[in-house]
Formats: sequence, C-alpha cells, structure tokens
Amino acid sequence: MAQNLNPNLNTPGMNNMYDPNDPMNPNRDLLEGDTTQVEIISLAPKLYQWHISSELGNIIPTPADTAFLQFQNTNLTEGINGHYNYLGNLGAPRLSRIFSDRKLHSSSLFLEPFDDFVKGVDQHYFTNSNIPYTNITYYKTFDKLYGEDRFIPYFSVNVNKQLAFGFQFDYLYGRGYYQNQSTSYLKGGLFGSYVGDKYRAHFIYNAYNMKLKENGGITDDRFITTPDEPPTGDNRKVDPRDMPTVLSETYNYNKHFHVYLTHRYNLGFYRELADTTSTDSIIREFVPVTSFIHTAKVERSRHRFISQDKVENYFSNDYLPNMDYAKDSTTYFGVKNTFGIALLEGFNKYAKAGLTAYISHKLNKYQLMSEDSLSEQKYTEHEIYLGGELLKRQGNLLHYRVIGEVGIGGEALGQFKVDGDADLNVRLFNDTITMIARGSISNTLPAFYMRHYHSKHYWWDNTNMDKEFRTHLEGELNIARWRTNLRAGLEVIKNYTYFDGNALPRQASGNIKVATARIKQDFKLGILHLDNEVIWQKTSNPDVAPVPDFSLYHNLYINAKLAKRVLSLQLGVDVRYFTEYEAPAYSPGIQQFHVQGGSEKIKLGGYPIINAYANFHLKRTRFFVMMYHVNQGMSDPNYFLAPHYPINQRLLKVGLSWNFYD
Repeated sequence: MAQNLNPNLNTPGMNNMYDPNDPMNPNRDLLEGDTTQVEIISLAPKLYQWHISSELGNIIPTPADTAFLQFQNTNLTEGINGHYNYLGNLGAPRLSRIFSDRKLHSSSLFLEPFDDFVKGVDQHYFTNSNIPYTNITYYKTFDKLYGEDRFIPYFSVNVNKQLAFGFQFDYLYGRGYYQNQSTSYLKGGLFGSYVGDKYRAHFIYNAYNMKLKENGGITDDRFITTPDEPPTGDNRKVDPRDMPTVLSETYNYNKHFHVYLTHRYNLGFYRELADTTSTDSIIREFVPVTSFIHTAKVERSRHRFISQDKVENYFSNDYLPNMDYAKDSTTYFGVKNTFGIALLEGFNKYAKAGLTAYISHKLNKYQLMSEDSLSEQKYTEHEIYLGGELLKRQGNLLHYRVIGEVGIGGEALGQFKVDGDADLNVRLFNDTITMIARGSISNTLPAFYMRHYHSKHYWWDNTNMDKEFRTHLEGELNIARWRTNLRAGLEVIKNYTYFDGNALPRQASGNIKVATARIKQDFKLGILHLDNEVIWQKTSNPDVAPVPDFSLYHNLYINAKLAKRVLSLQLGVDVRYFTEYEAPAYSPGIQQFHVQGGSEKIKLGGYPIINAYANFHLKRTRFFVMMYHVNQGMSDPNYFLAPHYPINQRLLKVGLSWNFYD
C-alpha cells in the first residue's frame, strides 16, 4: 500500500504546479527532458508556490514568479502599467490614479504610500521544493553618480515534504536625479511553513527600515516646461541636479516590523484511491472535514519627520513653538488574534461549499506628541469582530466566496464589512468564457491617524467623525481565445474621508460616486503583439476625488525564439498616458497625498511616457535592457506625475532574475 506523501494533494490547484506544459513552470526545461541538465542535477527540481489569506490563513495556489512578459516594468514605481502617480525617484511615495484600486486607510497610514516596497502578509510567496530554491533579482539604472539599485535575494529549503523555511531581503537605493530626493530602504524577513494532512502552519517575520529625503518639489516648473527659457534668465538648459528644490534638510523615517502566525488542526478521514502509475498499489488520501484555526499578528510602526528647513509660508502652522525645528514622531503597536472553526468543502458529495465562523480581537496602541513636546499622549483602542466565510473553490463551473464580519465590542461596535466574489466558467466551442462578479459593503470608522495626529506643523483631534459607508459593485468578462477582458464597476461612498487642500483630514458631505470601466484587448499576428488597456473613470465630485477621464497603456512588441529556440526574446516599446486632471499634491509633513488647495490649481497629464526595451529569457534566467522615457525632449515637456515633482529624464535601466536549484 503506497501512502500519499504530498501534503497538498487536497488543496485545489496545488498539483497543477507540477504541470510541465505550464509556461510559468520554472522547471519546464528539465521536465521536458533536457538531458544535459539532468546529468548535472541528479534530481529534477519540482517547485510550487502559494500565498495565504491574511484573516484565516487559507492557501491560495499561485504560479511561480517567473513572469516574462513586462518583466522590464516590475521595478517601476509607477507600476507595471503606469497606474500610479509618484514623486519621480525609485521607491518614492505613490498613489494610484485608478480610484477603485486604492485601499482603505489603516493603522499603518504612513506605510501606505510605499506599497510597492512594503508587502502585506497575503502578498508573501511560500515555496515547497524537492531541492533548495534560490532566486536573485537585481535592478540597476546606470549613472556614475546618481544611479538606482535594487537587490532582492530569496531562498527556500525543505526539511521534508511538509516543512520548509527560508528568508528574503530587499535593498532599495535611489540616489535621485534631482536634488534632495534620495531613498534608502531595507527589508529583512524570515518565513516557514508546515503543510501536513492534519496540521498546517505558516510563519512570517518582516522588518523594514526606510529613510526618505524630501525636497518638496522643484521651486519653479519652468525648469521642465520651458527648458530653453528657464527662470534663471540665461537661456541655458539646467541639469536636473542643479534645479533648486523647496526643501534641502527634511527627512521622513519609517521603521516597521510584523510577526504573523497562522495554524490549523484538521479533523478528517483517509480514503483509498487507485494509483494510476501502478496496477498493484493504492494511494491513501486524507480528506479534511473540520479545521480549528488560530491566526495571530503582532506589528509595530514608528514614523518620524525631521525638518530643519526654514521656508517662508511653506508650513501654515506651528503648534510647538518651543521646538527649534520639526522633530515629529508617532508609534503604533498592534496585536490581533483570530480564532475560527471551519467545515471544509468536498469531504462528501453534499458538502458543496466550506463554511467558517470566527471571532477576532485586536489591540491597538498609539503614541502621539503632547503640547510640551517632551512627553507622549497614549491612546488604546480595542476591536472585537464576529465573522464568517462561505467558500467554494473546487470544481470547474462555479466558484464563490463571501466573507463578512460585524463589530461587537470596543471601537468596532457598529462597524461591519462584507466582501464577496463569484466566477462562472462556461465552455463555448474550444474556449472558456469567464464571468466574474465582485461586491463589497462596509460601514467603518476612519483610521486612527485620520482622527488623531499631533506634530509641529499638523495637529488634529477629530472626535466627531462619522463612519464611512462604502458600496462597491463590479462585473468582469474574460474571453481567453479573443484575448479580451472587460471590467466595469461603481463605488458609492458616504462620508468619504480624505486630505483636503491644506493636507488636513476631512469628510465629504453627501455621496461620492466613482464609475470605472476598463478594457484589455490584445492582438497577435505571428510574432507581432499589441497589448492594450483603456480605463475610463468618472467622479461625481472632482474637487474631493479627482481622477483622469482616461488612462491608457499600450505595448507593441515581437515575441520570438532564438538560438535553437533556447532563448526567448521580446523586443518592443510601450507607452502610458492619461488625460489632464487636477492631480493630488504631496505633503512631506504628513507623508500623504491630498487634493490641491489654493486658487491656482495645476493640471497634469496629456503627456505620453514611452519606454523601449529588450526582454530575454534563457533557461532559468530573465534579464532586460530598457531605455526609460525615451521620448524625453521629443514633445512639449510636461513630465510631472505629482505637482512640482518631475519624473526622471531619459535613463538606461537593466534587470536580472536568476533561479538556482541546488
């Protein structure tokens, strides 16, 4: 009798990670029979990866991170398709122009503009492999003095088929091509997983240390918009490093760590299946019926703002006149525990869906500056939620998930959140049409830092803020054979909470409505490809929630096999563009984007950003060469993605990602 030793056999989708026909499989060359490699490595590598849901620790299978298409864009702060406004330098604060993609403010408010670097628990890759797995990713922008570097090593090793552990680092350094805008970030993390029949556990520890120098933007936009007639009056073009900036001695610091543990014990039974690889043996498969779940997360964030600049009228208020310069600081500490019990889907023919009930408690502690600037004011909040999840992920026709929770104690009292999605997959001729519906409704109190914050130049205690009521509906249609994807959605928000023109938190009166529609349509003719994305948005109140009417992304490239079909090549050019609108401004003092204030508002947009690139894939290695902003100087220069913050001029960028199995 042969016992099944694959601990993930009962997890839908896990076994597909071994499919040698999967183009995302990093081992495809070995599994297809590359005998040269087999001679070097006696054991052909097998690898699969997954994410977990942060609330209940559910395993979500995902292809190994070996994406070839658009690899050249994976280190762009403006996002792979250019959806983000940002301050121009690598790793700088950013904000999505697509309203429906923005997340709700949280306890870690000061980390939100850095979501390209600070990753959530549900974005972490866990790995299970039969031999040690290492990935080295490195990005470089060439310049002797002002280049950019990012280095990301990832390592995972299995102790046995169930137990694996590893580490990951992320070092980002952007010296800045304009004055006083350098970024220096470091992340270090450990992780582990045990995925057995009856017991499963996942552990993550990440620590971040981030330093950002703030320049407040250039002093005069004419250095960019009229380079032949700069404000210096001498009719000479000014190098970006010589353009004066508003601030020169101002810094933001963020330190953060989180420890996350989720584990569960499964009750169930074993059943015997025929072994398709042998005629005289059977496989014992464990069928989980009930799970007892515990999830815990501990996190701490400390934010500091230091500014010795004395710029007239830049900061409107001085709440701590006894301080010679701004030395702001605040600390957040949180502990969350969730306990749940789940009846799992699939243990018999009548269990068409899984059902989970859980209760969670979160302790939040905050420290803010006091009026004497020497002591700290402390705040403590508790949140108790009762929740449930209905989940169906097995089968090919219909899948759905609904998760909701209601506050029953502490600051959570009266709050609720419900989020759900469903997909229907219909076979039509030789194709599958996928229809997806998504929806959410929530009634939540604005985040703590929207209600309370104390510093030298910004001070508020908004104790009378109302709960923010949000409704979001979205539909999606995907036709793989036609390379077509359509999405349309509507978001309605009552008491929308935002930062106003003075960078202070406010709530809008009445309802704010934002409609979004996007189409992705890709075309192919032989080796020639044209990928397109068009996004339309309409807001009912552009003064409070400004968005561009249209955002476009187009990618024209050839995709070919060279060197006896061993080397894959993508050679192309892509462009991102959005129509003019009053883009949010940025405030270094609170490290947040806010709607523009004053009588003279600035419109940004109407300027294409074009990159030319060559993308290569050879065996286990991906690398690219890209000329960023290749069209700089070819049209009216208005390359700002935030008011007074120009993006970088033409630059040469390279990147490398290398997988090792040994």
